[in-house]
Amino acid sequence: MTLPLALTQGDPSGIGPELTLKAHAARDAAALPPFFAVADPAHLARVAQALGLDVPIVETVPAGAEKVFARALPVVPLGVPVRGDFGAPQAEDAPATVRSIELAVERVVDGAARAVVTNPIAKSVLYAAGFAHPGHTEFLGELAARHYGGTYRPVMMLWAEELAVVPITIHIPLAEAPRRLTRALIVETGEIVARDLTRRFHLTRPRLAFSGLNPHAGEDGALGREEIDVIAPALADLRARGIDAVGPLPADTMFHSAARATYDVALCPTHDQALIPIKTLAFDRGVNVTLGLPFVRTSPDHGTAFDIAGKGVADPTSLIEAIKLAARMTA
Repeated sequence: MTLPLALTQGDPSGIGPELTLKAHAARDAAALPPFFAVADPAHLARVAQALGLDVPIVETVPAGAEKVFARALPVVPLGVPVRGDFGAPQAEDAPATVRSIELAVERVVDGAARAVVTNPIAKSVLYAAGFAHPGHTEFLGELAARHYGGTYRPVMMLWAEELAVVPITIHIPLAEAPRRLTRALIVETGEIVARDLTRRFHLTRPRLAFSGLNPHAGEDGALGREEIDVIAPALADLRARGIDAVGPLPADTMFHSAARATYDVALCPTHDQALIPIKTLAFDRGVNVTLGLPFVRTSPDHGTAFDIAGKGVADPTSLIEAIKLAARMTA
C-alpha cells in the first residue's frame, strides 16, 4: 500500500508533538513510511522552534502528504485552536485532542490513510472536559461502531519483536481481577487475538499461551481454583474452535527465551503479569496495538510524560516502532 499513515497529536502539552517532529526527522535513518500529522500546524511550528528542531512543516490535505513527506512534515489541520503549554495540560485543549483522533479515523474510513497511529493522551484532562469514555481504546471502539456499524471489543496487545502480550483484564484493581476473569471473557479475548494475528500479522495458525492467575498456575488447586474452574475450561472451548491455545502455565516460567520460542503471544489474567515482562525486555521499543477493530491502530507504549515535555529529551523510539508496525500490519 502507498497510502500514508494518520498520526494524531495526542495531548499537545505532552511529548507527542516533540515525538512527531523527531520521528519525521528520523524518517530516512529509520526507513519510515510516509505519514501525516492531524494537528495544529502553528502549534507544531512553535514546538519545533522552542526545541530547536529543524523540521519544516507544510499544511496539506491527506492526498498531498506523500508529495511533501520527503522534505517536510505534512500536517492536516484540525480546524480547532491548540494552546499546548509544555507540561501544563489544559482542559481547553481537550476538544482538539479528541478531534485529532476522530479525524485520523475518518481519514482511514474514507480511504485517505492506511492506519491510525496515536500519540499519548491524558485521560484525566479529557475527563475534566466531559470525555465520556474510559480511555483511548474504548473511544476507538466507539468510533469503529460509528463508522462501520456493529459493535467491537478492542483488545490491547503490547508488541515487540521478541514478545507479544495481551492482558485479559486491564485497568482494574488487582482484587477485582479474579471476579472479572470469566470463561466467556477468556474465550472472547482469545478469539479476537487469534483472528487478528491471522489477519494483521499473517500467521497461519497463531500459537496462544495462557498464564495462570495464581502462583505456579494454582498447583492443581492447592493455591487457587481459577485455573481449574475458569481458565482450563475456556482454553478447552478455544481448542474446540480450532485455536491453538495452551495453558494455563505458571507465569513465572513463561518469559525466558526458550519459553517465548514456543508461542506467538502470551495472554495473562492481569495487567502486570503481561506488561512487566515486555517492559523489561523492550521498554523503549514496545508498541501498543489495538486488536478487534476494523482498522489498524498502533501507539507508543508510554504516556504523555508531562514532566519532561519541552525539555527536548523525549525518546521517539517507541513512536517510530509504532509507525513501522502500522505499516507492516497494512502491507
